[in-house]
Amino acid sequence: MTSTRRSPAFLFDLDGTLVDSVYQHVLSWREALVEHGIDLSVWRIHRRIGMSGGLFVQALLAETGIELSEADTEALQAAHARHYLRHHEAVRPLPGARALLEHLTATGTPWAVATSGRAETALPTLRELGVPEGVPVVTRDRVRYAKPDPDLFLAAADELGVDVRDALVVGDSVWDLLAARRAGALGVGLQSGGYGRDELERAGAFRVYADPADVLRRLHELGVRR
Repeated sequence: MTSTRRSPAFLFDLDGTLVDSVYQHVLSWREALVEHGIDLSVWRIHRRIGMSGGLFVQALLAETGIELSEADTEALQAAHARHYLRHHEAVRPLPGARALLEHLTATGTPWAVATSGRAETALPTLRELGVPEGVPVVTRDRVRYAKPDPDLFLAAADELGVDVRDALVVGDSVWDLLAARRAGALGVGLQSGGYGRDELERAGAFRVYADPADVLRRLHELGVRR
């Protein structure tokens, strides 16, 4: 009896996973915080990149003891978006990102993008990456909770019409991998967002690669044949 072999579906994070934009986000949050009279070290900001904007603000301010109203939190997120769009011209696809997505498309391997960024900041980045129309893209504004909650990846799997347990979540932060575990998917970590191998593995990554180019070279390890 023969069986049809299926490749796993891929659910990609965006910033730090497919595009080199983590530090633009860090600087944009730093500028937004300073604009509101809040002084936080850049390294503290970096450690929270990958969370939703609202949770990001809550987590950072919890470390400082500062309290903000809901309106202040919204204003901070709007300031971040404004500064990020100013920095966006420096954002580039990570090495191998376009080639990886093109290869998955050519081999009929389903893939989607699930990002904690809102459409306002994500769409220009998707255009820079060259994501074709018809590929599912789930942004923060489309789900109730963002990472480390699993909602983004569950929604992306649903749009692809696949069981999330048959999918691989590819992300650069511990928040991506925690969300993957909560969704029931296998997590693949990339070091292109600034997290180390040990951190990614502790968060649940069963494989860790340097960047999308490294993933493309070793797709056979993830069940995709050329």
